[in-house]
Amino acid sequence: MGIIAWIIIGLLAGAIAKALMPGRDPGGILVTMLIGIVGGLLGGFLGKVIFGVDSIDGFFDLSTWIAAIIGSVIVLALYRVIAGRGHRGHGVHA
Repeated sequence: MGIIAWIIIGLLAGAIAKALMPGRDPGGILVTMLIGIVGGLLGGFLGKVIFGVDSIDGFFDLSTWIAAIIGSVIVLALYRVIAGRGHRGHGVHA
């Protein structure tokens, strides 16, 4: 797959992950794309390690999208934990 395909998958997988895990996140569309791209790579790696399958075959393969979405949910959860540490205790609470 080319870089354009990875960006499209990243954008969509990151958006789906944010829809599955609603909440306020710092960052905009670029962070969503990066979460999706890293999530896709993580999902592909985990699929290969755990199940012994190549889960990132092509743009239109269902396994690619499932791996990207699952990986994106994991990366989003980690991102929230890490980003949440920096925001704790700051600001005025009513």
